[in-house]
Amino acid sequence: MGEVILTMKGIDKSFPGVHALDHVDLEVRRGEVHALMGENGAGKSTLMKVLTGIYTKDSGTITYEGKEVEFHNPKEAQEAGIVIVHQELNMMNHLTVAQNIFIGREFMKGILIDDAKMNEEARKLFRQLGIDIDPAEKMGNLTVGKQQMCEIAKAISHEAKVIIFDEPSAALTEAEIEELFKIIRDLRDKQLGIVYISHRMDEIKVITDRVTVMRDGGYVGTLITADCTKSDIINMMVGRVIYEEPKTHSMVAPDAPVVLKVEHLNAGKMVKDVSFELHKGEILGFSGLMGAGRTETARAVFGADRKESGDIYVNGKKVEINSPEDAVKCGIGYLSEDRKRYGIVVGKSVAENSTMASLLDFVSGLFIDKKKEVEVTQKYIDRLKTKTPGVDQLVVNLSGGNQQKVVIAKWLVKNCDILIFDEPTRGIDVGAKSEIYHLMNELAAEGKSIIMISSEMPEILRMSDRIVVMCEGRKTAEIDIAEATQEKIMHAATLR
Repeated sequence: MGEVILTMKGIDKSFPGVHALDHVDLEVRRGEVHALMGENGAGKSTLMKVLTGIYTKDSGTITYEGKEVEFHNPKEAQEAGIVIVHQELNMMNHLTVAQNIFIGREFMKGILIDDAKMNEEARKLFRQLGIDIDPAEKMGNLTVGKQQMCEIAKAISHEAKVIIFDEPSAALTEAEIEELFKIIRDLRDKQLGIVYISHRMDEIKVITDRVTVMRDGGYVGTLITADCTKSDIINMMVGRVIYEEPKTHSMVAPDAPVVLKVEHLNAGKMVKDVSFELHKGEILGFSGLMGAGRTETARAVFGADRKESGDIYVNGKKVEINSPEDAVKCGIGYLSEDRKRYGIVVGKSVAENSTMASLLDFVSGLFIDKKKEVEVTQKYIDRLKTKTPGVDQLVVNLSGGNQQKVVIAKWLVKNCDILIFDEPTRGIDVGAKSEIYHLMNELAAEGKSIIMISSEMPEILRMSDRIVVMCEGRKTAEIDIAEATQEKIMHAATLR
């Protein structure tokens, strides 16, 4: 690691009802990958928004390249060489790759945009990064992994000296993650300072040099990655020990009735003759590699995508589910893997989101019974331990883990008996994960039935009573948890 390029000292920031940052410190050196970790709501994103001028700090100092600075907007930070690669990609799918990279600072030929020059400059950036992408390709035609690479190229085009990666691997395949790590190591070798925000503990040990941990808006400490264990980091993050032992036997009663039966389901290219059963009080895990068809199966069952053929039975009765509305009437709730697109309305309050699926239950005459809405919302804020100043807080201001809890609350308020959890802990820290695991086990013990789709093998083994494995749109195995191993699951997930 080289000299210190960036120091944030004693950074403090408050919002109405929330002390978001409490005298936080961060030091980044040239030629290092520096992890920034903490539970959802710990203040990581807020700290980076203060750094890049999205928020104004209340107190503290930022020193960059030996000079005290304060950026008033992200453009100022970019021009100085500090760039964020966001978790939610800020790309325009209808434009070309090159047009996205140079948007707002296009090369001109007279009064016309010089696309040829932009393509040429984009190719230079890709060569520098060792990436094979056609600059003239429409952004919407690329995989998420390739779009992520374009975001990195865009950051480099600003002559970045410090790059902040915010959950960069959340939606990537294993192969794409390897490609990402190769690029990050190359940037480190070129003496850039890298801030790496992630909840994936195994990644931190592989790609980072130091780890700074935050908790409840405060600075806990900084560790050298090679000298610490996963448990050291987790204990600093949550202030408590979290045990995540695999489940050794099914918790479902042998005579538990079948609440959902799916027979010979076909939908598009990704769901081919899929059949399975879900029992009362069961957590049925769906495992498989990216593109296996797990989410597509769930969406077809929920009526979000049209099924071509197949039968669905709820509590022994054949039902026709042609829309999510039909599914909800049958007592099925669906927590999408893309919560911001399908799960919540970020511009609405916690209360409005929590009661969204059950709004008619809160109507009194011509008006919504606000008192009842507040009481019910507060009940689930307390039960789920959702960190929010109150029921009127806009969901956009909550951390990812707390947004997920609001989505869960929505379906609990609706009192659905069958819940489909699609990647329930994606982008969520270990503390919030543990809380959601406890909640899922509680719901199952109360008699709710859960389908859990997860790409994380430890999660599948920890939570499932039974595991359905898919590969290329087909069910390739069904394994009782007592017999399940990572090897068995991976073998079934790669069957052709």
